[in-house]
Order: sequence, then structure tokens, then C-alpha cells
Amino acid sequence: MPAIKSAKQLWAAAHVERAALAADLALIDDEQWSCPSLCEQWNVEQVLAHLTAAASIGPIRWLGSVFGAKFNFDLHNDRRLMEHLGPTPADTLRRFGDVVTSTTSPLGPAVAWLGEVVVHSGDIRRPLGLVRAIPLDVATTVANFYAEKGFTVDSKAAIHGLRLEATDGPFETGTGPLATGTTIALTMAMAGRGAYCQELSGPGVPLLLQRCSASSQGEAT
Repeated sequence: MPAIKSAKQLWAAAHVERAALAADLALIDDEQWSCPSLCEQWNVEQVLAHLTAAASIGPIRWLGSVFGAKFNFDLHNDRRLMEHLGPTPADTLRRFGDVVTSTTSPLGPAVAWLGEVVVHSGDIRRPLGLVRAIPLDVATTVANFYAEKGFTVDSKAAIHGLRLEATDGPFETGTGPLATGTTIALTMAMAGRGAYCQELSGPGVPLLLQRCSASSQGEAT
């Protein structure tokens, strides 16, 4: 399954994943919105507001926000999140719906913002027991990017000295103790989500899980 390369295709994939997430969240109840996400500092509703924020701020405003927060990315992210958190979960979802087809983003390549949607969708869905089969070409594209770049998530450090191989597609990277699993599970583990290490096997998994546990899961978005 080839990876996606053109910016047009990458944004189209991001739009599909946003729309799928919005459709899933339209079915949850008020209590589920406050469920803790896999992104440790935020609940489900807050992660969704963060996704809205990332799709609503361009490079100039992003840089201004980062400077204003004195390069404290947690503060920067919390400030932008609060801009897009609605008075009710329904309002937060509506605001997200307004940016489903957005191509606005902070600094960085389109693949990074596709990864943003994929990873945070997992942060939301897994604690809620929601399941989506991320298309293999999308998962492979994000996995390849995370293996090559430590951008927004510290993925290169997470897999240093390890060998990763997907069991459902062509993704493979690195040398060292082996960790195998689905492409999306490997992608989420590279992004610091230790819960997905439960789906992996091989002698490299304990070290990968240790690195996930040590990760703050913070992002520069």
C-alpha cells in the first residue's frame, strides 16, 4: 500500500478523518465528553477543541502565540484550546465541524497535520470504546513521517535503537530489538501513546513502552 505524497491528497485524508471523528462524537452522551483522553492533560472535549485550534491558526498567529507564551507550549496549547472550547459539548463539536475541510495549519508539512488528526482521534476514541479502521495508506504515511521526523511528537527518540515492522502493511524502520503490530498501533506508540503497546509484540516492546511512559505527550501545536 503506497504512502500518500501530494499535499492535496494529504489534506483530503485529513478532511475524511475529521469528518469521521465528528460523526462518531455526534453519538456520545454528555458524560462521555468529560472522559479522560489518552492525551493525559485533557479530556475528550478538550482534545477536540485542540484539534479545532490546530485547524484554525496559521503560521503568523501561531508564532505570535508561542512568543506570547514564552515558548511554553503547554501554555500556548491551553490558551488556543480555550478559544475553541464551547459553552457546551454540542458547541465544541459544532466548532470542530466548521473546520473539517480547513487547510489552515501552523508551521510544518501537511503530513504533520494529518498525523495530528490521526493521533488525537485515537486519543479520543480509545477511552470511549469507539473503533475506526484508519485506512492503511493514511496510517502508513503518518508512520513513515514519524519514523523520519520528530516533529510535534518525539517519535524519533521513542524508536531509537529499535526495529519496527507492521503486520498489516509495508511499514518498517530501524534496527535493534523488534516490535511488531498493526501500522496504526505502531504509529500511536511512536506518538507516545503507551496504551497501544498492548497491541504490539516482540522484544522491543518493553523499551518502547518505557519511553511512552516517560513521555509527557506534549506537542508543539
